Amino acid sequence: VQLVESGGGLVQAGGSLTLSCAASGIRGRITVMGWYRQAAGKQRELVARFGSSGNIDYADSVKGRFFISRENTKNTVFLQMNSLKPDDTAVYYCNANFIVPYWGQGTQVTVSA
Repeated sequence: VQLVESGGGLVQAGGSLTLSCAASGIRGRITVMGWYRQAAGKQRELVARFGSSGNIDYADSVKGRFFISRENTKNTVFLQMNSLKPDDTAVYYCNANFIVPYWGQGTQVTVSA
């Protein structure tokens, strides 16, 4: 199983970015997919995810600014990030749970003040 992320980069505060993650090597639909992030010196934390019951979970810090979506037929998830803040600077990781958890290589998002 491979998760390939794209869409990170440098953006000014208040700007927007969209991250994409495509899973390959799996037959069938992956139910639980989402995004985590890890800022320098901090633990990895949940940003947004599709849960096992069809629910969508967001970190409190991104509610109303970030939106997760998916394309089921391709096991692809997207993260639309709006009104970005310097505190959103981190490496963003795609996660998929299919019997075991899988992680992407991470994509850097840097928000300048």
